[in-house]
Amino acid sequence: MYPVIRMAHQFFKVRRMPRLAPLDTHVTQHRCWPWDIDIFMELNNGRALTLYDLGRIPFAVRTGLYVQLRKNNWGLTVAGVAVRYRRRIRMFEKIEMNSRLVSWDDRFFYIEQSMWKANGECANHAMFRTAVTDTNGIVNPLRVAEVMGVADNPPPLPPSFQAWSQAEDQRAWPPERA
Repeated sequence: MYPVIRMAHQFFKVRRMPRLAPLDTHVTQHRCWPWDIDIFMELNNGRALTLYDLGRIPFAVRTGLYVQLRKNNWGLTVAGVAVRYRRRIRMFEKIEMNSRLVSWDDRFFYIEQSMWKANGECANHAMFRTAVTDTNGIVNPLRVAEVMGVADNPPPLPPSFQAWSQAEDQRAWPPERA
């Protein structure tokens, strides 16, 4: 089940936080609750992706993107994700989540998110390829940047994001059916 109450709580919290520039990092605190765990008593990998929503959507609010989404009748979608899990997050453990926009190209925004344990270890890291959409499909990120008042060119995409994006572009779609 989607964590609607947790998302509402994040919306409530971010409305009192200062606005962020598009390339700033949004930091939030979360806890791994019993409904977030798998049979091994740790954060479920699918739930981790859902929790990342609790960082990305409030990040969009703080940067002003959310206002533009509503104003222009746009949507926000995930077009791809690569996650690296390295440390277990156990039930009731607190985590810090960092969310930031890395760059964009002519189709996608690239977002980096990570979860950090109290001892300073990175538990997992995700690279997202996201898109703003309307009834015609993907809205050009340059158009989105323009309405948000971002006149600068996007920063260079880090090598890890470049390699992942190139690998994604080479994947067959749709995949072969077995």
